Amino acid sequence: MQPEGEDGLVAIPIEDVLDLHPFRPGETASVVAEYVAAAAAKGFREVRLIHGRGIGVQRAIVRTTLERSSLVTSFEDATPERGGWGATVVRLTCGP
Repeated sequence: MQPEGEDGLVAIPIEDVLDLHPFRPGETASVVAEYVAAAAAKGFREVRLIHGRGIGVQRAIVRTTLERSSLVTSFEDATPERGGWGATVVRLTCGP
């Protein structure tokens, strides 16, 4: 995670994977929504969100947020070599 700026916001690089471990559960929904929008705007068709295995709190927040997004066409657990049920692979829409 990068240091906060004067406005309290953290800059997140938009790549094909986002590790959510540095964020508190209360931040997860907004981080995921903003990341998905930015990734779609950059033309990504698929991204992977790493939420960890734990007791499932982050995973549930991630999935609820994805269900509400018009930018998401589908999502599923990652394959075992990409994190299994500790990560979610998200397919994004192709256009606006």
